[in-house]
Amino acid sequence: MAVAWALVATPALAVDPFALRDIRVEGLQRADAGTVFGALPFRIGDVYNDEKAAAALRALFATGLFKDVRIEVEGDVVVVIVEERPLIAAVEFTGLKEFDKDALLKSLRDVGIGEGRPFDRALADRAEQELKRQYLTRSLYGAEVITTITPVERNRVNVSFNVVEGEVAQIGEIRILGSKAFSEKELLKQIESTTGGWLTWYTKTDRYSRVKLNADLEALRAYYLNRGYLEFNVDSTQVAITPDKQRISITINVSEGQPYTVTSVRLEGDFLGRDEEFKQRVTIKPGAPYRAEDVAETNRRFGELYGNFGYAFARIEPRTEVDRASGRVAVVIAGQPSQRVYVRRVNVAGNERTRDEVIRREFRQFESSWYDGRKIKLSRDRIDRLGYFSQVEVDTAEVPGAPDQVDLTAKVTEKATGNIQLGAGFSSAEKITFTFGIRQDNIFGTGNYLGLELNTGKFNRTIVLSTVDPYFTADGVSRAIDLYFRTQRPVNSQGESYRFVTQGGAVRFGVPFTELDTVFFGIGAERTTIESGLLLPNSFLLFREQFGETSASLPLTLGWQRDGRDSALVPTSGRYQRFNAEWGIALDTRYIRSNYQFQQWVPFGKLYTLGLNAEFGYGKGLGGKPFPVFKNFFGGGLGSVRGFDQGSLGPIDVTGAYTGGTRRLNLNSEFYVPVPGSGNDRTLRIFGWVDAGNVWAEDESIEFSSLRAAAGLGLSWISPVGPLKVSLGVPIRKFPQDRIQRFQFQIGTAF
Repeated sequence: MAVAWALVATPALAVDPFALRDIRVEGLQRADAGTVFGALPFRIGDVYNDEKAAAALRALFATGLFKDVRIEVEGDVVVVIVEERPLIAAVEFTGLKEFDKDALLKSLRDVGIGEGRPFDRALADRAEQELKRQYLTRSLYGAEVITTITPVERNRVNVSFNVVEGEVAQIGEIRILGSKAFSEKELLKQIESTTGGWLTWYTKTDRYSRVKLNADLEALRAYYLNRGYLEFNVDSTQVAITPDKQRISITINVSEGQPYTVTSVRLEGDFLGRDEEFKQRVTIKPGAPYRAEDVAETNRRFGELYGNFGYAFARIEPRTEVDRASGRVAVVIAGQPSQRVYVRRVNVAGNERTRDEVIRREFRQFESSWYDGRKIKLSRDRIDRLGYFSQVEVDTAEVPGAPDQVDLTAKVTEKATGNIQLGAGFSSAEKITFTFGIRQDNIFGTGNYLGLELNTGKFNRTIVLSTVDPYFTADGVSRAIDLYFRTQRPVNSQGESYRFVTQGGAVRFGVPFTELDTVFFGIGAERTTIESGLLLPNSFLLFREQFGETSASLPLTLGWQRDGRDSALVPTSGRYQRFNAEWGIALDTRYIRSNYQFQQWVPFGKLYTLGLNAEFGYGKGLGGKPFPVFKNFFGGGLGSVRGFDQGSLGPIDVTGAYTGGTRRLNLNSEFYVPVPGSGNDRTLRIFGWVDAGNVWAEDESIEFSSLRAAAGLGLSWISPVGPLKVSLGVPIRKFPQDRIQRFQFQIGTAF
């Protein structure tokens, strides 16, 4: 480039210095003259010389706007002659299948190719190599890219990339050599990469990438280090590809070393005079094989404990004292708290739609307060439980020049908070039934909820409009408003046309008592009409004779909720409890209606999860008045006992109608396992389920001998529109009058 500058600058060099009277620019088409004048190191009236000319050439070429620049001298006037580089008018692709066009355009902009940017052949070559690199990450080693440059008017060009993607190179063989303590089959289970299988079209685990191979090597290392093999080492890896670039072979050579047993754990350093408290957090067990996971967990717990007392940058360094002759190791953990710090500022980053205040109000660590690791973790968990973000991290950064201060930054990655809920089932009674709901959990980024629920069943139809303000007050008291219209027609083999229609509304408030517990209370007003029809069930007829065709009620509501699950979407551990009661205090009805739900999630290793759900409902009339028949509990179908028709469990009137009852019991269990070939992908799992339950009338005793039960298999998938469950079941305990519904699916609900 320096030679080029010298050649083009020859007319302007070897001149005697002179006072510059004028500057002219020639050759501009699109660029602004101010851009050229701004890059020149001289002005009118300055003394012009060869050094300034060379500096001007360097500055103009550095703008990237010109492919040729010359400086000529005419007396005491300098003439700058430029030839502009063409601009890119459009970037096009042909032959794309594996990638989305927008994703590739973004990657090309990072190397300088994009609409409206100056074109350079060297940049086009870099763009071509970038496209090939992108295809290599998808195991498309045979991909070819041909670049075509087409000039268009006004010194512009169209850049077109013709892509021939070819076939995906699949991993045909994976070998792990050198292992003695564990079989090759067992070690292959520890890595993500696999050879081709029936589900690899979805998991893509048979595609090779260097990043994935490095992760697999770390997984092997972790497997050995957690079984006492301190000196395990990956000696080499060989990756070979066939000439047709369609099949890849991977060979991993390892050295195991010998296993070590922990003899003792010793603490050294400053533990704030709380040595016993730190020792209680040690998970390393003397007498057991050395486990790197236990050492890492102990370090994490020590760091949390230091952080709870304000020491954000405590240094914790474990080391091992190895005795190779006996195969034993002593673990020494050295700790130094460093300096205690306080939080200067709390920042929020990554939120484009959600308002800052929605995130900040979940923080329990305040500015200008001592750093507290417990409060910071709690803040992160509360932000995560909002459900608005796919990823939440809280970073801690030192304040330059202030060793006793830190800044916290809550980094969030937003996800779509709109949700569509769908459910369907098929039965001989209702044929195909659908439920539909649409909601926005974070409407306009305010953190408020707005939802619409619609049920189109033959026997039960519902429309509900709900809104929730989680911070109706600054102290975190929530307010919810519901407006609803329901029509219900009890399941009946005769197909009668009678039904009852309920319309009303309610407002309720939620008061947080602890970080996990919330108490709800509210009041509502509703009116229910029992519309006449053929063979009206006796219980409905008696109620209508006592209170008339239309009855009104004014219910008070009281509830409690505790959510300790690790995730609301895909829980693997933790407990969830919910209780709500409805008390009819005025107008035509007097009653109490309550419901309690309990969920427990139990992990079995990293792959398997057991989910248990129990729900009990109870209702009773008060003040000598009967329990309103339109408040009865129903059982069977989605959300109750799968395998049975929706709402078909419980008492049956002499007319053949399923009228529901005042007491209900549901027991559900689901055991989740990964889909074979999907690794530990929790977005797609198979589950086996067993449900039991029933509904009883007020004059019936609750007997377990009357429980209905069903079992089956299902598929769970976290789809783009919400959690999808497909289940197929058969009754394992039924009675002659029961209606069976073997196939069901639902989107957006659990259990």
